[in-house]
Amino acid sequence: MNRAGRQGFTLIETVVAISMLTIVLVVLGAFQRNVFSLDRVLQIALTSQREARQALKTMSAELRSASSSSTGAYPLAEVQPTSLTFYSDLDDDGLKERVRYFVDGARFRKGTLKPTGNPLTYDPAQETLVTLVNDLLTGQAMIFGYYGSTYDGTTVALPVPVVVSDVRLVKATIVIDRDPNRSPGPITLTTQVSIRNLKDNL
Repeated sequence: MNRAGRQGFTLIETVVAISMLTIVLVVLGAFQRNVFSLDRVLQIALTSQREARQALKTMSAELRSASSSSTGAYPLAEVQPTSLTFYSDLDDDGLKERVRYFVDGARFRKGTLKPTGNPLTYDPAQETLVTLVNDLLTGQAMIFGYYGSTYDGTTVALPVPVVVSDVRLVKATIVIDRDPNRSPGPITLTTQVSIRNLKDNL
């Protein structure tokens, strides 16, 4: 009997075919997991970057219009490398809020304090805190740099401790990196703000 024309798979052919199919499915599954993982990492990075941009945009607008407090205090209350406190009328009600931007671990936060009472006072216990950015690169030595009226784009920052009355321009730099051990790498965002009510070079 001639077996040469017999159709079908032998046991060995079936095992080889199943093995190849299994390898292909494993490779495709790993590829799909990698694609989803990369997409998730990129989405998180984009969200952090968007948060940081919005935080700097809001801070710039508020700081640009900084002015004397409702109790007569100087427009800038505190100027430190990782914190900045100033007075600005955020809601256009005639009262100047005390606004504080500061680093808290890997978070960039904002505190807002409205004056109350008669006479008006700023009670620190009434400060409202919100987190603006969650993924700051930890160990960042300086968020804020302060410059005087002679700033020309290349001038070095005022030395620490900064004399508050010397400040005319503030640079803020945020470096975000959710996981330093994974891509994408750190993202740096920066802005600089001239304080309108402190200009003395007009």
